[in-house]
Amino acid sequence: MITVVLADDHAAIRAGLRMLLGGHDDIDVVAEAENGASAVTVARTHRPDVVLMDIRMPGMDGIEATRHIVETTASRVLVLTTFDVDDYVFAALHAGASGFLLKTASADELVGAVRSVAAGDGALGPGATRAVIERFVASPRTTTAPVGYDDLTPRERDVLHLLGRGLSNHELSTSLQVSEATVKTHVSRVLAKLGLESRVQAAIAAAEAGL
Repeated sequence: MITVVLADDHAAIRAGLRMLLGGHDDIDVVAEAENGASAVTVARTHRPDVVLMDIRMPGMDGIEATRHIVETTASRVLVLTTFDVDDYVFAALHAGASGFLLKTASADELVGAVRSVAAGDGALGPGATRAVIERFVASPRTTTAPVGYDDLTPRERDVLHLLGRGLSNHELSTSLQVSEATVKTHVSRVLAKLGLESRVQAAIAAAEAGL
């Protein structure tokens, strides 16, 4: 069972999300939050698998709430936004969100994204991932490898470099000529060694360092 917390300052939106998710036997909405501070408290209390997080909320916004949740719980954050890759989404991903979803997404897209994030994958399509990475590439880069890079095996470094190009698991599998299951194992090891929470963060770290 995938446990979910809904964080949005509009009760009607929370009700709509609950309705869309409620018809699936493998998803259970365990709590709601009306602002960022409440989202952090609820996440720490319920320890959900996924927090659906609105960004623009009064008081503590979704970006700061995401940072606190990622740092203090094992919950993964899926950002909800009305804009495709705006500055707020960019900041939320940097804060540790596992992906983002437009509020106009269909019920199937919403459910698929929740399941994907709960499974440890990102909820960004390759195109969206590349759009985020391009923002980093266009800005000044550190050209310094991320902490833990020296601990990666040659194959894990290959995986990190390809993540930095925004490749999906399927594309990684094709490029490296290994199964998708093997790709997932490599990605998990890269995240663990670099101390990162998601493949999106790994892609950002690679892009920032110019790898």
